[in-house]
Amino acid sequence: MIDISKLSSRYDVRILESADIDEILEICRQNTTFYKYTEARPTKEAIQDDMNATPPGIDLSDKYYFGFFDNRKLIAIMDLVDGYPEPEIAYIGFFMMNLQYQGKQIGTAIISEVIAYLQSAGKTAVRLAIDKGNPQSAYFWKKNGFEVISEADVNGWTKLVAEKKLKRRIPAGLRKLSKAAEGQI
Repeated sequence: MIDISKLSSRYDVRILESADIDEILEICRQNTTFYKYTEARPTKEAIQDDMNATPPGIDLSDKYYFGFFDNRKLIAIMDLVDGYPEPEIAYIGFFMMNLQYQGKQIGTAIISEVIAYLQSAGKTAVRLAIDKGNPQSAYFWKKNGFEVISEADVNGWTKLVAEKKLKRRIPAGLRKLSKAAEGQI
């Protein structure tokens, strides 16, 4: 289970609901580059569907569709799935920034905090799909430490499956025991 309240120390984070669709739609419509490389289209119906869509075998209780808010203004949207495609992996199904906040390292800061939380929660990796040919998405995710591990065809569109491996956190007590066993203490 993911505690979304711990995903950011700077922004308010909350689950997005049907009442937020107009604001989500506005952010999606601003990001025209994203929609040049995907079959998705920014519509109210598509957003509503995305809010409830899960990968095969994943329960809706393991999906989190939420927003980051700066003084009540929605600045970023994320769709995060816990335990997909494997229990120790988290999957970012969607991440989009409000255009006014792009180019200021805010998206990178958000991803950094999300990754740090997921690592502290015991996740070993984070995966996502990048629409092949999208230079903006490819640059952003590479800059944030994601590496392409495979390609997949989804409805005739090529997706680049990317992953960021997370280091296992060893509790301080165990770290000391490990160093003692190696003769380092």
